[in-house]
Amino acid sequence: MSERILVCVAWTYANGLAHVGHVAGANLPADIFARYHRMKGNEVLMVSGSDMHGTPVTLKAEQEGKTPAEVAMYYHTEFVDAWRRLGFTFDLYTHTETPNHARVTQDVFLTLLKKGYLYTNTVLQAYCPKCERFLPDRYVEGTCPFCKGKGARGDQCDTCGKPLNANELIEPHCRLCGTPPVFKDTEHFFLKLSAFNEQLLSWVKDQLHWRQNVINFTTHYLQEGLKDRAITRDIAWGVPIPVKGFENKRIYVWFDAVIGYLSASKEWAAMTGDPEKWRDFWQKDCRSYYFIGKDNIPFHTIIWPAMLMGYGGLNLPYDVPANEFLTVENQKGSKSHNWAVWIKDYLASYDPDPLRYILSINMPENSDTDFSWHEFVRRNNDELVATYGNLAHRVLTLTYRNFDGKVPTPVNPDEEDRLLAAQCAEVFEEVDDSLARCQFKQALNKAMALAHEANRYLDGKAPWKTIKTDRQAAANSLYAAIGAISALKTMLSPFLPFSSQKLHEYLGFEGKIENSKWEICIPAPGQKLIEPKALFIKLDDEIIEKETQKLGH
Repeated sequence: MSERILVCVAWTYANGLAHVGHVAGANLPADIFARYHRMKGNEVLMVSGSDMHGTPVTLKAEQEGKTPAEVAMYYHTEFVDAWRRLGFTFDLYTHTETPNHARVTQDVFLTLLKKGYLYTNTVLQAYCPKCERFLPDRYVEGTCPFCKGKGARGDQCDTCGKPLNANELIEPHCRLCGTPPVFKDTEHFFLKLSAFNEQLLSWVKDQLHWRQNVINFTTHYLQEGLKDRAITRDIAWGVPIPVKGFENKRIYVWFDAVIGYLSASKEWAAMTGDPEKWRDFWQKDCRSYYFIGKDNIPFHTIIWPAMLMGYGGLNLPYDVPANEFLTVENQKGSKSHNWAVWIKDYLASYDPDPLRYILSINMPENSDTDFSWHEFVRRNNDELVATYGNLAHRVLTLTYRNFDGKVPTPVNPDEEDRLLAAQCAEVFEEVDDSLARCQFKQALNKAMALAHEANRYLDGKAPWKTIKTDRQAAANSLYAAIGAISALKTMLSPFLPFSSQKLHEYLGFEGKIENSKWEICIPAPGQKLIEPKALFIKLDDEIIEKETQKLGH
């Protein structure tokens, strides 16, 4: 029986180009998961978009002498192109500067206000006497009062992950000019998070399928006790506040961004011609998954669920498989210092599947992991080219040349032939189970282990030798090996969609592999093959130094 699966992907700030951290942190695992469930026959909706309203956007705009809208739309267009070329299968990738998003955000705001979960309060907010303006939280930097980390922002410390208020920072200063701010009274709306503390604690205790780091992080905050948080800011860029007297303020970005999952679903529904279709994923039986980085955990396991509870009638998250961070050459990524692997630069020189592969096999699911060009080249050459690619190429080349370009007919397969088929069926079930539980690294490792086993089987059978003395034995072993690569092309298609499509065609299948069923489909004896070519390209070791030298320059 089919299920409904809502795949929500973290919204990327539209203030810089896409890099490998964006891919590994949220977008790639979400795409793997969505592709898998579609092949399972489930009804999937995968949505996200560019976060245009964050203060990182206004900071970038001020640096470049442009409007926030100009900056945000430029990077949004770049994101759309990067995601398309990487094969991400969003049903809708939108942005937060749409009339639809403003309407949905204001509806949530007014509903929470009507129900008594929003209230106004006068607070001290940082004001820069030199810039003569109130400073949004990200415009204020200082030392974290909890971990003493440097460079903490007025909304959050990236070192320890704690949410902050600007007036809590030690030695705060204006990010634009370096002047210490003064704190002045200003009126803002607050979300009554404290009203949901016990309800959230009770709910989180039942989420035993969550990753342990997500449970620990969330439970720790709830046990400390939630504080109400301001949801509006003195800023001119963002969703207008639908209340008289607040015309010069805007809804704070963290409040409006999480609503994007709902607004994107409604926008998608309108595009399908059935404006009420979004209800299937938000009000009916449906499991919703939120793919994010660990710095966004409290927003998706505490704040957004509280907003949903307050609004009423909408599904709470089923799972929040947050990933840890990805470093680059053992250093934290930095846009300002150009310490990043930019997707646009990568795709100018290399194919998408090798990047999808290394970021999947090395996915930061339970701890921080590192991207290095040495590992990229090694895994491409040793695993994609020499193991999986070589298996597929030699099996199909031998078959194509010796059996008239058709799948051979097996007769009385021996125990080793049957054992390989049994191994394929067993691994297929294991990969299925790992993918269902968002254990992507584990799933990929199991599939690649099967490719190793199939290579060992083929080396033992040596059909390139037996074809000269026992044609039927060669036919049997090649048919068994074709069964293995047929299983692998399905198991690996969520990870490696481009090469899987090629293999799908080489095996004589028509159409798109993503439209195939999630099952081992071995081509029938006599099925016509297409003359195969190499699935992957071997990379020269020289690119390691060439690409590494680009970092930081």
